[in-house]
Amino acid sequence: MRAILFFSTLFAAFVLRSTAMAEPPKCAEIEHLSGRYTVCTFDPATETIRLYGAATLGKGGASYDQLNTHLLRNRQHMSFAMNGGMYHPDYGPVGLLVENGRETGALNRDDAFGNFFLKPNGVFWVGEGKAGVMETEAYAKAGLSPLEATQSGPMLVVEGNIHPKFLADGTSFQIRNGVGILPDGRVAFAISNTPVRFHDFATLFRDRLQCRNALFLDGSISSLYSPEIRRHDRRAVMGTIIAVVKNLPG
Repeated sequence: MRAILFFSTLFAAFVLRSTAMAEPPKCAEIEHLSGRYTVCTFDPATETIRLYGAATLGKGGASYDQLNTHLLRNRQHMSFAMNGGMYHPDYGPVGLLVENGRETGALNRDDAFGNFFLKPNGVFWVGEGKAGVMETEAYAKAGLSPLEATQSGPMLVVEGNIHPKFLADGTSFQIRNGVGILPDGRVAFAISNTPVRFHDFATLFRDRLQCRNALFLDGSISSLYSPEIRRHDRRAVMGTIIAVVKNLPG
């Protein structure tokens, strides 16, 4: 009986220790106002967030399958990915794109039509152990030299304020995705699982996630790759992919 009790206690301790050591979930399903979202959070101090343009992965646009193949050649894999910005018909970036410290698209401060140019737009960047979201003009003045960066638009939240062009009763509903910075410095990626208006999507970042700055990434091609939640969207061809990359063991 004592032996049974000893091994039962030992097993319970092992289970508790294993549970404590288990990595917390990166992605969670949440509801906000009338929409449903998947939100995935990553710490740039401990995880590698990279950007890959279509030209890096081959001609004809980028896909998660292409990126997986590219990474495996380098003995790496991705644990998360999301479309990362807007692109031209040839899949080249509309604005700034920095990949592994190399600028492959220039900062775009032009005025034109479309979501990208709904000023203020902004930049998501990753440096050594940290990441940020900044309005384009602020980014241009900051003189940063990030390892990774992508420019998109419009900004969803700027220094705690909703983009001034968003209407609380807007009638445009789309699947949308974006990125913001949590108060503790982690990066929050969000994608709506139901069509939502810009204003509601922005309040998700400001009010629910407490992000002072957040950036819209895209709408019509919004997609997510997350083995953790068994999701691999294949419907979209992309211009840029944001990925969390890990080395293969061995």
